[in-house]
Amino acid sequence: MYQTILVPLDGSKRAEAILSHVESIAKSNHAKVFFLKVEEVPIMLERDEVIDIAKYHEEFDEQNARSQAYLDDLQARFHEKDIHAVKQLAFGSVVKAILNAAAETGADLIAMATHGLSGLARVSYGSVAAGVLQAADIPILLIRSCSDQKEETCGS
Repeated sequence: MYQTILVPLDGSKRAEAILSHVESIAKSNHAKVFFLKVEEVPIMLERDEVIDIAKYHEEFDEQNARSQAYLDDLQARFHEKDIHAVKQLAFGSVVKAILNAAAETGADLIAMATHGLSGLARVSYGSVAAGVLQAADIPILLIRSCSDQKEETCGS
């Protein structure tokens, strides 16, 4: 049924709550898993603010290296389970990058947790999940995630 599953992640345990579900769906459908991590590029300066551009580039490169290592680890874990997995690091608006990746990869399912790094308990689902849910034209599997200390999903 599903051939390509797009899995947006932000590196948090909350976001990874979706992985066991993705593994099961991918195995039963012989689907390819496409891991996506999106880095927002915040370069909004105040009126008189000056930044150390060399330090900014250094921190940006370090974050990219951490993100690539994270994606490499996920890809290797799925390959060990005989699941074809690919990865991509994108930059910019998270919702827009997810929707673009879904279109570019031909994904027929987006699978993600409702809350990532922010983990705001006061909303029923996260702003990224809400944005994707509103704009996507393919099926979406949303898993409500628990606290960072737990790796299972919460009940309704």
